Amino acid sequence: MERIRHTPRATTGQRPLPAGGGIDAHRHDEHQIAYAGRGVLAVTTDAGSWIAPANRALWIPAGTVHEHRAYGATDLHLVGLAVADNPLRLEQPAVLGVGPLLRELIIEYTARPADLGAERRRLRAVLLDQLRHCAEQPVHVPAARDPRLAAVCALLHDDPADSRTLRQLGAAVGVGERTLTRLCGAELGMTFPQWRTQLRLHHALRLLAEGVPVTAVAHRCGWASSSAFIDVFRRAFGHTPGAHRALG
Repeated sequence: MERIRHTPRATTGQRPLPAGGGIDAHRHDEHQIAYAGRGVLAVTTDAGSWIAPANRALWIPAGTVHEHRAYGATDLHLVGLAVADNPLRLEQPAVLGVGPLLRELIIEYTARPADLGAERRRLRAVLLDQLRHCAEQPVHVPAARDPRLAAVCALLHDDPADSRTLRQLGAAVGVGERTLTRLCGAELGMTFPQWRTQLRLHHALRLLAEGVPVTAVAHRCGWASSSAFIDVFRRAFGHTPGAHRALG
């Protein structure tokens, strides 16, 4: 990431982002919650990418260099929180589950950022209380640092439907399977099949936000059938890809 902006205060408010639009790399000295009331939002850091549909929010800790990207027309809601306000005690970016009440609290709180009245302070207190009970969601594509593993990851970023095994992918870049398996655990914190599933789910969310039909999404992301894709998607996000469109 180049030309990193430093904005000491984390923005609170809302703004529309067009499909493919975003906010360039920056950091702030406060925590921030980013939520897409419509569309799909991705946040990328040097540690990887996190993506959130309308029933998820993104937690961005103070000092984290990050950039935003919208998939589909997106309504971005941002909540800045002082460093002392860390209700989940998270020091790394994360994806949080958003229920109906928290969704409405975020939307209402970001609608009038200049309001400093007592009602708004009470709203903030309830919002923080709801955040304390949020479940962290494992929707993250970690980034590889070792150039050998990064080369394999790049092949799948370019084509998530690539069905080659880790051994075959390693052979394509001149690295042994045992070395890559060790690097996956050390750098990605998960097995290679787990990482590939996360990558495919991220890609699927992006395609769904762009209006691609479910059957085509399944094919382009590497699932053998639409039913297999729907099953994995439901287990990851709690609803089917068809219901996902309604949420957005």
